[in-house]
Amino acid sequence: MSDYDAIDSLLASVGPQAGLPAPELRRSLRERAELSKAQVARALGVSPSTVSGWEAGRDPAGDTRTKYAYLLEGLSAKLTTDPDAAAPVSEQPATDGATRTVIPTSAEPAQDSDEVETLAVAQPCVLCGAPASQQVAGFVQHLDPADCQVPPADAPKLPPTASSAQAQEPRTARSPRPAGRKDAAPRGRAFQEPSGPADLIHEAVHAALAEHQGDVEAASAALLKRAIPDAMRLLDETRKGARYDVIAHPWIPDILKKQTSRGTDQIWEARPKWTRAALPPGRHEVTALDINGAYLSALKTHLPLGQLEHSTGFAHDRRRAGVHLITPPAWDHDQVLPNPIGQRDEPGPLWVTEPTLRLLLRLSGPKHRLCEPPEIHESYTSGATENLLEKFRISLKDARDTAIADGDGLTLEYVKAMYSKFVSTMGESNYNRELHRPDWMHIIRSQAFANLWMKALKAHDASLTVVRAMGTDELHVIGDWRRVFPEGRSVTEVKVKDTYTAGTGTEAGTGEEQ
Repeated sequence: MSDYDAIDSLLASVGPQAGLPAPELRRSLRERAELSKAQVARALGVSPSTVSGWEAGRDPAGDTRTKYAYLLEGLSAKLTTDPDAAAPVSEQPATDGATRTVIPTSAEPAQDSDEVETLAVAQPCVLCGAPASQQVAGFVQHLDPADCQVPPADAPKLPPTASSAQAQEPRTARSPRPAGRKDAAPRGRAFQEPSGPADLIHEAVHAALAEHQGDVEAASAALLKRAIPDAMRLLDETRKGARYDVIAHPWIPDILKKQTSRGTDQIWEARPKWTRAALPPGRHEVTALDINGAYLSALKTHLPLGQLEHSTGFAHDRRRAGVHLITPPAWDHDQVLPNPIGQRDEPGPLWVTEPTLRLLLRLSGPKHRLCEPPEIHESYTSGATENLLEKFRISLKDARDTAIADGDGLTLEYVKAMYSKFVSTMGESNYNRELHRPDWMHIIRSQAFANLWMKALKAHDASLTVVRAMGTDELHVIGDWRRVFPEGRSVTEVKVKDTYTAGTGTEAGTGEEQ
């Protein structure tokens, strides 16, 4: 099959009944032809996120540009074969100055609609757990809000597969759905594929094993090499049915850009690197605890949805997220707990992320009163949600849990590579050009550090002696830690990394292994 056969096949599948939008509008051509981003991406050999970028204003280059132009020209010709079927299309200015194509609600649903399937047997709703007879984008739920018995905020949390965020998480966006359609039942779209996110992971592992004739080591090497594009594909799959399109390459302020080619930007992530200066008298057994899936858990954090906007002043809006220039408060508890902003040599203001700021505000609040509130000088923020990557996180977590239960080391390492490389390459990286969000990268990392810090506080409040806190996943304590932290390999548990003695005659944090 030639490079253009796939495109010709795709064009041949487009019926003449589609509407006729303005020919220069890429997204309108695709949507009125009832083609998904995934279909276009497969025909052109790119990812759906790349297609989103093209429809947001970026241009492909080289041979890909030629192929994309060929597709758009073919779609335009295909659509003009039946002009009577065209629905009126208008252009309206958006709040950000851009022009958006507005298609009447009487037209066929476009890319941002949801796939509704009727189930033969009712299954638990992902929002309330009660039986529901329909599913949207693979997630079972009640379409009528009156039927959905969402539990109160203080009710016990449902298992991950029933997380309410699965059906409600928004996407980064050019524009939200119209307010009038917020509670309307989503319309069907036939182009979505039946396979779910978990299938992508399992299919990739099975395909790698088959390709390498069961050689686990060779299959592992191949899977690790494709972990980044596979993670992006999984992200695209889990974004189906969400309210917003991911903005993969937004405008970024200078503070989030590297100052030199091999340097860093100006964001301080508050990475813990702390060892207790002195231990209580005597010799003690220290347990080094390993926090499981630190970056995976940190995917649940407040991420900015749109382009970052500048503001000044001391107020913090919890509905927004981003990075902030603050003067951190004095920390008077370094003898027993690490400083929440990490070890910093220079005093004065610094740029921190949303998780670090929220941690400081929490610790200065009436519950803890461990410090004064930080002074906020200026911020770059956008409207935010904590559940932007929730389906993505849950898909990876479920695959991780299954791999552990089955003793499947190959899948486990593949999943770890997917989420760790996803986080590490979403900044300025040559390995992931589909997503350039250094703000997200810093925020997710800082959330992992903040999560570790809160575990140190939990241990301290439970009368354990905190000896060391390092990076995202290392916490050393003295005392009966099992009454504080559950032991195991899931992301809600911890496991023992090492044990050693410390105290009189040894330095804190070092000693003889037992």
